[in-house]
Amino acid sequence: MNVTFEKIDNVNAKIAVALVEDDYKDEVKKRLNELGRTRPIKGFRPGHVPFGMLKRFYGNQVTAQVVDRILGRELQKYIADNKIALLGEPLLDKDTRVDIEHETEFEFKFDLGLAPEFDLTVDKDIKVPYYNIQVTQEMIDKQNETFRKRYGKQVPGEEAGEDSLLRGSLTELNDDGTDKEGGIVVEKTVVSPQYLKSDDEKAKFVGAHVGDDVVYNPHKAVDGNITELAALFGVDKEQADVASDFRFTISEIMVNADAEMNQEFFDNVLGRGQAADEGEYFEKLKELIAGQLKNDSNYRFSLDVRQVLLNRVGELEMPDEFLKRFLLERNENADEQAIENEYPRTREQLQWHLVRGRVASQLEVRVEEEDLMRFARFVAANQFAQYGMTNLPDDVIENYAKKILADDRQRDDISERAFEDKVFAALKDHVTIDEKSVTVDEFNDLFKAHEAE
Repeated sequence: MNVTFEKIDNVNAKIAVALVEDDYKDEVKKRLNELGRTRPIKGFRPGHVPFGMLKRFYGNQVTAQVVDRILGRELQKYIADNKIALLGEPLLDKDTRVDIEHETEFEFKFDLGLAPEFDLTVDKDIKVPYYNIQVTQEMIDKQNETFRKRYGKQVPGEEAGEDSLLRGSLTELNDDGTDKEGGIVVEKTVVSPQYLKSDDEKAKFVGAHVGDDVVYNPHKAVDGNITELAALFGVDKEQADVASDFRFTISEIMVNADAEMNQEFFDNVLGRGQAADEGEYFEKLKELIAGQLKNDSNYRFSLDVRQVLLNRVGELEMPDEFLKRFLLERNENADEQAIENEYPRTREQLQWHLVRGRVASQLEVRVEEEDLMRFARFVAANQFAQYGMTNLPDDVIENYAKKILADDRQRDDISERAFEDKVFAALKDHVTIDEKSVTVDEFNDLFKAHEAE
């Protein structure tokens, strides 16, 4: 077996692997004999099939499989032994022709895309802005209002609002507003105006009082959703497609009352024992908001330090045509024009991955299992928080994080995000941070300015 490497230019190369029969014949013979013991051929007992017949039946197929396995193994070994940094994977040269049936010696040629060489040293000479977002009283008041509504309770009320829950009875009406004989009558049901899809129907309930009759059209209110109508009327779906007006007689109005500022509320928001009075609560709330804003600041830092490093490295020479071909061959649903259109963004992302890899190597960034678990806990907590579930017990977060990591696809995503997170954390320790205090509006303007460029 002979492997040769030819560098075409800085970022393109060719590699050729030549095999003669002695390189693969023993492995082919071994595999054919295994087939003779395991695969039945009519007229012969397993293990007693003549080798010549095995070769005639399966020779070409087995030879192709064995050659392919040896080729892949030797190709990877040569690349690893010679520390060849690749972009993408080797692509079979379009001119390579192999005839397994009539030839015993083969030469496979591959095109390679080489990673460009570049210099980058991460040190304090690199200056990156870091924006600390000011926590204002308005933010604190708004967050407190949100929490009081989230942990509030429904209490009896006299007047209906859009977010009220109304209990009462339903009666189907004729076109003239009289009760429909044999029509649908529901003695007890519930209507929540905020969930109705028609603004006109929703408005009919706002301002109503206990004992009032509200005439509305359920079919319009739910945009004809048969499942919702069936649930409202308490009938099968086949009977629910009713477009009549109904009279809803209100027997009870439940309105949302904000949570009281007491110990139960403090514990729900912050966790048990974190605040004993309003003063401590608002101080902790300010810290909570600051922590949330810190995530935004860190995200902005990641964008800025990335751009600073890319500017420092400059435009890298890339094997563009090779990469386009690689992307086209790996994505059967794309055509050449689609690859061409997407390539600038792909090229930029690939260049960042090269820079990021150099940074990780220089700063000795490694992702350990605990890093994955830490990030998975963060993801789990955020997912629960989206549904208003905060301050859950640690074991609940831990178990959900383990479920996330048990899924291979999610684990790969967590691994990638955790790695990038550690790279940015390491960069923050090794470059010069230019801290700036900004309002939330000034912070948001940074992104608007970036979009306008």
